[in-house]
Amino acid sequence: MLLSLSWSFTFSPHSPQKHSRCQCCNFVPGNVSQKERGLEFNTGGAFYRQESATGRDLGVLAASLQKKANGSLRVLDALCGCGIRSARYLKEAEADFVVANDGNDSYGRIIEENLSRVSAKEEGRWVVTHLEANRVMTDYYMQKNLFDFIDVDSFGSDSSFLRSAIITLKFGGLLYVTSTDGFSSGGHRPHHSLAAYGAYVRPMTYSNEIGLRMLIGGVVREAALLGYHITPLFSYYAYHGPVFRVLLRLNRRKLHDSRHYGFIGQCDQCGNSHEFSWDQLGQMSCSCSVSKVSDSLKVSGPLWTGPLHDAAYLTDMLDLAKQWGWIGCDGKDSLEKLIKLMVDESDPRLPFGYIKLDEMASRAKINSPPLRALMSAMHEKGYAASRSHITANAIKTNCPMTEFISIAKELVLISVS
Repeated sequence: MLLSLSWSFTFSPHSPQKHSRCQCCNFVPGNVSQKERGLEFNTGGAFYRQESATGRDLGVLAASLQKKANGSLRVLDALCGCGIRSARYLKEAEADFVVANDGNDSYGRIIEENLSRVSAKEEGRWVVTHLEANRVMTDYYMQKNLFDFIDVDSFGSDSSFLRSAIITLKFGGLLYVTSTDGFSSGGHRPHHSLAAYGAYVRPMTYSNEIGLRMLIGGVVREAALLGYHITPLFSYYAYHGPVFRVLLRLNRRKLHDSRHYGFIGQCDQCGNSHEFSWDQLGQMSCSCSVSKVSDSLKVSGPLWTGPLHDAAYLTDMLDLAKQWGWIGCDGKDSLEKLIKLMVDESDPRLPFGYIKLDEMASRAKINSPPLRALMSAMHEKGYAASRSHITANAIKTNCPMTEFISIAKELVLISVS
């Protein structure tokens, strides 16, 4: 197994920056004092983005649930930057042991200082290393020293770490991975997405969801190669970056079918989307077209086509967040709103993708009715519908575009009559 490992370098997003403020990511260079969920720390010049705190919140909640289920928790933070994630896993998730690794050894002092605020080094609950991400994971694998939770917060679409992370994870363990490649998810670099995740991605109106499915699909492929399979527990998109984060559980045994791993097509002509299995290759078409192969159909894949979230797991996360007093503490209930939206998206009747209201309005040549009114009308007609955590002005639904337009026009007529 080790002979087939990819040893291409996995770069940390936490590389030293020039002494200027980066407006696009709110990064401030220098040894800046920060506070997150009551935990004080210093950035030490490492890349730190305050907007990513929600992703860290979700990871800590998941890690804590893992400890409650198993009774112990070993965490590997493969690209730790200044160490705030590692510190939070120690303090809030009560990890028994955390490996805080970052390839840049100039961050060593600040990482140790931040971790020491939670637990003294002499307690032996953490260690700081400065190795390439694949190297540190494979070293622990070789020692048969596996982990319950591995967090790889990488930059871009570097997927070379996936196999190393999978083999270093215990069965039933959690893998929390990242992509920040919005160009590939938008279909602008299909050959790049093919190389990184094994998926040829074309432009689609719900490209940000495609980014999550592309990332999950890449892990599905690597797990299957090793004889395992994975289960997504939640999938989170954040506009800053953009950032695609997914939490996956590693399961024994390979699934001997291609369930939830296939192709997604969207028709430019009618706006509808379709799922295609492997045995439909060469026969893909849209029902709105009379030709056998629709010129208007854009197909991407293979991708993960199954559920993005596990509703029961998200409910447990929300309950824990309430116990910790995280809900309502910022006056916005943003974390509660996010998790509840993810639960709504978990409705098994909902297919992949979402419909943006401006896309529908453009096709219908009308001003779009309010989102809530549209959803209510869809529910009355027996369709499943929910808001999307990915895009505010969009609806996930099993309602076809033509019926969506018809419902919207009815509401417009009612409003003007």
